[in-house]
Amino acid sequence: MRLQCRWIGLALAMLQAGCGVAATRDGDSAALHAQRLFKQRCESAGEKIKRTVDNVEGIFVLKLRPAHVNFGDQFVMDDPYGSDLPGEDYLQTFLREFYDVRLLAAQPAQKQTRSMLPSGYSFVEAIRPTDNVRHRYTGRVEEPWLNNKHYLKGYKRFAMNSKPAAGYAPRYGVDYHDISTAEDRKLWIAGSSLKVIDLQTGEVIAERIGYMYDPAQGYAGGGRSPWLLAANYACPSFGSPHGATFQDGQALRFVEKVLHPIQVK
Repeated sequence: MRLQCRWIGLALAMLQAGCGVAATRDGDSAALHAQRLFKQRCESAGEKIKRTVDNVEGIFVLKLRPAHVNFGDQFVMDDPYGSDLPGEDYLQTFLREFYDVRLLAAQPAQKQTRSMLPSGYSFVEAIRPTDNVRHRYTGRVEEPWLNNKHYLKGYKRFAMNSKPAAGYAPRYGVDYHDISTAEDRKLWIAGSSLKVIDLQTGEVIAERIGYMYDPAQGYAGGGRSPWLLAANYACPSFGSPHGATFQDGQALRFVEKVLHPIQVK
């Protein structure tokens, strides 16, 4: 249901993308000020990778994403630029089997090779919010029709398991922070930091800084979602005219550049 709500919101945002962009709540001066400040913020945006690590089996996610996607709350500091799958669903984007299922589900005309998709990791660990205990999460590909004949035979889906983790936590962790200032948010600018950390030494071995802004300054007429549309105006860009469609899984795409997953044959 949470994922469905995100896509409904995204569809509405795309339909409204051309509506109200020239209108601003505080007038043209605010829009021009926002544009200038956004350009200034972008000077510090980008990816900085100090070193990479090969053959990483699993990672530690220091903080889950919020349980609900922020479509238009101006001042909640929940990192709209870094928006990904919500809550514990964020963890599944780091797991290998999550992408194996996508490969299996692709239609012949859309067939992809495994190398065209993110690799993902064998496991991810995080503090589960329901019990405040470190858990290890793994993925699997299941065929629900084997136990429930209401499902189509041959249909496969992703499922995630978790259990209390034993032993030491993974050496490398991933964390995000909202780095917006009060001035940024007044002008509908959101700033984001995504870090890869060597938890053994405390060293930040890579960081991505990103910003995005809403040129319509929060205009919400016709069901418009300001933060979804702001993803179209981002640095670094999400690589699409409809940036919000590429926000899911964005953390893994950066982390894999730094922590190269171990290859499973």
